[in-house]
Amino acid sequence: MRTANHLELSNVGISFPTDKGLYCALQGVNLKIAKGEFVSLIGHSGCGKSTVLNIVAGLYQASTGGVILDGREVNEPGPERAVVFQNHSLLPWLSCYENVELAVRQVFKGSKSRREMREWIEHNLSLVQMMHAKDKRPSEISGGMKQRIGIARALAMQPKVLLMDEPFGALDALTRAHLQDSLMEIHADLGNTVIMITHDVDEAVMLSDRIVMMSNGPAATVGDILQVDLPRPRNRMELAHDPRYHQYRAAVLEFLYQRQHRPAA
Repeated sequence: MRTANHLELSNVGISFPTDKGLYCALQGVNLKIAKGEFVSLIGHSGCGKSTVLNIVAGLYQASTGGVILDGREVNEPGPERAVVFQNHSLLPWLSCYENVELAVRQVFKGSKSRREMREWIEHNLSLVQMMHAKDKRPSEISGGMKQRIGIARALAMQPKVLLMDEPFGALDALTRAHLQDSLMEIHADLGNTVIMITHDVDEAVMLSDRIVMMSNGPAATVGDILQVDLPRPRNRMELAHDPRYHQYRAAVLEFLYQRQHRPAA
């Protein structure tokens, strides 16, 4: 059963110093996320989506308010919150296996034996269907495969919360669809809490339990939250003909392009 106060953002705000004084990027962000929930953040560029993610990751300190995870304040990075970036961030001189191993050794050194760590690494590579490429280096595999390794590395940390910053944004449409399907399967198997930033409305509706729509900055905040009541597992071909899918899609588009006017380029 999902717990409503698993992760809570309470009155979160942050300002950054500029040549013209303080710039208020976020103000009054309040959000409660249940354990095992898949939440997408969507909004125009500059609305503070990545800033919210970085505060939850502990990479930024909020100027006001704060983040609570399982009753403890988040004020620094930790392995219970793993991040997958749009840029896979793999170390090019290490093999796929060694890139995952790096995270596993950091988190489980002293608590898992060498054999247990090897089995755990291989388990996570299998989750993303990349065991066949475990000895290859990043330069020898495709962009989609690199992102699979990045996801495996994050999952291998056994995080309570998986944070994803446009993880499929740089991929072609077909590869993106395959990875979305894989992510849905992994989420169903593991039950991790996931917060994902996306600019893709279809991706948000396909993957999410809720879609958090951010208002434009400065002083960006939560503009609206859409509950996506589509049954799981989800099949993209079936959803293409589901009127509820199109209603959710239209609701997000209405928020983005009518209630939040597109900023000038």
